[in-house]
Amino acid sequence: MRFMSIVTSSQPPAPPTPQLLEAVHKLADREIKAGRMLDSGGLMPVSTGAQVRIADGKVSVIDGPFVESKEMIGGYAIFELRDKEEAVALAVEFMQLHKEHMPGWEGTCEVRAYAMPHWDGVCEVDARARA
Repeated sequence: MRFMSIVTSSQPPAPPTPQLLEAVHKLADREIKAGRMLDSGGLMPVSTGAQVRIADGKVSVIDGPFVESKEMIGGYAIFELRDKEEAVALAVEFMQLHKEHMPGWEGTCEVRAYAMPHWDGVCEVDARARA
């Protein structure tokens, strides 16, 4: 099953410590070599982004920073794993690295499975499946 881990924090963005970067790179290298990590990346600050919204029937574009943002996505990783339990265990390991190497940081790692066309209640999001 394919999973995405999404890291969010309500704290002001701070660069990761060198120790955290080293530990995360070791974890990523291990998962890439095992063929489990498909992609990952950190995101630039919200001040460099934009939001495209629909409200009152109108599409609008808002450049960052976004004053109403309570939590910001800092990064993501995509994995091919056996099940949700394996995905959660990997997220716990990742967050433990933050606890050990970036004291005082608080955040969340949300683990979500990719939508699959054969699951009930899920819209078909992959246009290739229709081709």
